[in-house]
Amino acid sequence: MAYDIAKEETWRVFRIMSEFVDGFEDLSQLGPAISIFGSSRAKPNDANYKKAERLARLLVKEGYAVITGAGPGIMEGANKGAFEAGGESIGLNIQLPFIQKPNSYIKTKLEFRYFFCRRVMFVKYASAFVMLPGGYGTLDEFFEIITLIQTQKITPLPVILLGEKYWNTFLKWAKETLLAGDYIEPQDLKIFQIVDTPEEVIQIIRHLPHPKGRSRIKR
Repeated sequence: MAYDIAKEETWRVFRIMSEFVDGFEDLSQLGPAISIFGSSRAKPNDANYKKAERLARLLVKEGYAVITGAGPGIMEGANKGAFEAGGESIGLNIQLPFIQKPNSYIKTKLEFRYFFCRRVMFVKYASAFVMLPGGYGTLDEFFEIITLIQTQKITPLPVILLGEKYWNTFLKWAKETLLAGDYIEPQDLKIFQIVDTPEEVIQIIRHLPHPKGRSRIKR
C-alpha cells in the first residue's frame, strides 16, 4: 500500500488539535499555578532535588498548583513536594523514543506527543516560571519563555532562576557575550532574576496576584 503523505499530514493536524483540546479541558479550571523546570537526572539526595521539593511544599501553602514535565529528577522532586503537601500536582509527560516514565507523585497527568503543544500548557496556565539547573531541555524551555516575554508574545511574568552557582555562569556569559556584542538590550537581562533558596522564590511569588482563568498568551 502506497504511503499517502497528504492523508498522514491531515491526521497529524487532528492529533495536534486533540492535544490542545485535552490540555485546555484539563487545566482551564486549575487556578493559580507555577511551572517548575529542571534536570531529569537529579537524584533524591541531590541538593537541587531537595530544593524543588521544598519549593513545591511552600508554593502549595501559598495557594499555588505545581506544574512539571512529569518525569524524574527535579520534576519528581517538585511533584513530590506538592503531592505530599496536599496540593495540585500536575505532570505534562512527553512521549520520547526512549521511555520517560511519569513519576508517582502526579495527581493530574497529561500525555503529549508534540513538544510545542506541551510547551503551550506550561506557559498558558502559569503565573510564574522557576528554573532549576538542567540540561538542553531546561535551557530550551528557559530561552523560549524569555523570548516570548522579550517579544511581547506573552504577558510578562516572573522568570526565577533557582541556583546561583549554576545560573550566575550563564549571566556572566550573557553580559560578556550577548550584551557586549549588542545581541540583546540591557533591559533583556531584567526579564529573569537569580536566587538561591526556595524562600527567596516565595518572596517574589507573594507579590503576584492570583489570576484565575486568565490566559497569559496574547492574541
